[in-house]
Amino acid sequence: PLTVLTTDAVGLSGGLAQLVTTVGVLAALVQVLGLVRWVQVVPWLAARHETADESGKAVLEAELALLNRLLGVAVGEHLGYLLTGAWTALLGVGLLSTSLPVALGVAGIALGGLLVLCSLEFVARPGEHGWRAAEAATPFVYIAWSLWLVALGALLALA
Repeated sequence: PLTVLTTDAVGLSGGLAQLVTTVGVLAALVQVLGLVRWVQVVPWLAARHETADESGKAVLEAELALLNRLLGVAVGEHLGYLLTGAWTALLGVGLLSTSLPVALGVAGIALGGLLVLCSLEFVARPGEHGWRAAEAATPFVYIAWSLWLVALGALLALA
């Protein structure tokens, strides 16, 4: 709902508004899919782990590792970062055509691009770690992105 409200509050319309909203909803969806494993799957696996024999425990641990890699890393984090970056950059483009400060739009475009690069943190061959520069940058980019969201919200509240 917040991506729809943001698109409306900023005053976007037409094809760009539809694109911003669609990408924002997809970003939220993949992040929810990544996080839902913690409340749906992990407790279920943990309950079975308590009563399993050694070979059963090994199977359950492998299932957890697979689900974390698939839902957590591939879907929630990689696609989540990628789509959140795309949403931010697209919203930044839209902000350039509003009465809000141009710097907010430019910052959104830049931060969106950085978030897309941060999604490369998880791209690696099996057994490898991924792009270390993205791994190092990700926490700082997300802090900057959070501050950008706060600034956007404050400016929209004042408008």
